[in-house]
Amino acid sequence: MRDLIIRNGLIVDGTGAAPFVGDIAVDGDRIVEVGKVTGQGRREIDAKGQMVTPGWVDIHTHYDGQATWDAVMAPSSWHGVTTAIMGNCGVGFAPVRPDQHDFLIELMEGVEDIPGSALAEGIDWKWESFPQYLDALEAKPRAIDVGTHVPHGSIRAYVLGERCNTDYVPNDAEIAEMSRLVREGVAAGALGFSTSRTLLHKDKHGVHVPGTFAGSDEMLALGLAMKGLEHGVFEMVSDHLGDEDEWTWVKDFAHQTSLPVTLVATSAGAYEGNKMYNIAEEARAQGMDIRPQIAGRPTGVLHGLTSSFNVFSGHPTYRRELAHLPLEEKVEAMRRPEIRAALLGEQSAMRAGAMSRGPEQLLWLVFPLGERPNYEPNREDSVAGLAEAAGVPPLEMMYDLLLRDGGRELFYQPLGAYGSYNFDFFRKNMEHPKVLFGLSDGGAHCGVIADAGMPTFILSYWGRDRVKGDRFPVEFLVRKLTSDTARAYGLRDRGEIKPGLLADLNVIDFEALRLFRPEAVYDLPAGGKRLVQRAEGYRYTIKSGQVTFEDGRHTGALPGALVRGGREAKILAHAAE
Repeated sequence: MRDLIIRNGLIVDGTGAAPFVGDIAVDGDRIVEVGKVTGQGRREIDAKGQMVTPGWVDIHTHYDGQATWDAVMAPSSWHGVTTAIMGNCGVGFAPVRPDQHDFLIELMEGVEDIPGSALAEGIDWKWESFPQYLDALEAKPRAIDVGTHVPHGSIRAYVLGERCNTDYVPNDAEIAEMSRLVREGVAAGALGFSTSRTLLHKDKHGVHVPGTFAGSDEMLALGLAMKGLEHGVFEMVSDHLGDEDEWTWVKDFAHQTSLPVTLVATSAGAYEGNKMYNIAEEARAQGMDIRPQIAGRPTGVLHGLTSSFNVFSGHPTYRRELAHLPLEEKVEAMRRPEIRAALLGEQSAMRAGAMSRGPEQLLWLVFPLGERPNYEPNREDSVAGLAEAAGVPPLEMMYDLLLRDGGRELFYQPLGAYGSYNFDFFRKNMEHPKVLFGLSDGGAHCGVIADAGMPTFILSYWGRDRVKGDRFPVEFLVRKLTSDTARAYGLRDRGEIKPGLLADLNVIDFEALRLFRPEAVYDLPAGGKRLVQRAEGYRYTIKSGQVTFEDGRHTGALPGALVRGGREAKILAHAAE
């Protein structure tokens, strides 16, 4: 008798092959049969009319703190993710000296918008070295597996102290010590090394993160610290991927180590003339394992009264009389004519970021989400477009819409790559075989972004709902969300529905699969706020053979573990050949 049998499902197995109807048998934490399964199971799930996929492997999250206190690992676990890789963008919490706890918290708070009070209360700091941090992660049961990178920011802080994020140039001995720590962490089981080289990433005090201006010699040396190991991904977020100097040392690393690189471009120049696509093509032609990473849609800032930002946030009256109020009181106050007149008559004190272009221009790229979010809207669907159709000023329209649904309405502002009001650019890049799906940022950007449901969006929108252009076959999308991401990180024991591999599975009512409007919850330590997005359509999520979620509800099962690099790559490697 098998422990679990899933019968009659439409199996999309993660290989990219055409879906087929069949059964899946599970014993312990492994898949043991796929096809027609005879006999009985201790538990059986009838998946007739449902899609069965591997669990999603999300390679770009920021649960570095949350993973030390939270067993459920939401919101990613709500969206069928069974493996989450964190420690991206060069930020994390190890190695750390005892007097650097606050520095690393402020770094994470600034870069990833995770409330510092929640991190300070939630993290117990039972480690100093990176191997000790891995041991602390391994000791915590959870609903999903987690893996992590060694972050450049923590390494620099540990070795250089207060000079880590200045213009100080480390000497040979200091670079050698940083390299030793990188190798120590990866050898102990980190999945790779990560760094940030974008001006967008600053700490709580507005200082650029450690490593932003590191020289090519330091970058290459830290990467080469992984040379000779059987695993080790170099993950980099950079403004300079269109620059020859950056591309030269990245290629040098790839040639010398044969290890994989995944790149996140943050400059417009990297996308001009299909530059990122061309980088992927050049890497493929030269046999290098260099993979640009892209999301399924533009990263989107969420405006609203429950968000940390809206177009009135910089107005004196809002700051003085409204910002501190609970939602209901804020809405009540904004319904008063004198408050409305004051806000509409004032100028914003904000002069940077989105507001630098002025609200009249900005609101052509701000869209009400509603209960069924549309992430590829038309120009006329924008706040400014709705205002034009109604014959009212855009700010007046924005004001009235902010009060909709008791102030719970949220507004999507795509950041970049949406001037044409369609996703054709994303589709071209998503289809390249070297491009990885990522950038969900699960666990991060708690106040203004809610993209942890990216796998749900990718499958439902690109596989079913898109009307503005071509969609993708579901088998392609499932492969990109599972075996492609798993193999990129050397995880050969998951990502496909095949005997011998981990029983990480989703049973999905594909026609019912949908995202809800994000909402604000206050469930982080110290009452910290975060924006989360729920979904429906996931009938069951199964991690290592145990049903962890049924119809979106956690069952209480906690089979998740720490994924240590190198170990998983060796387990039943022949099964993935």
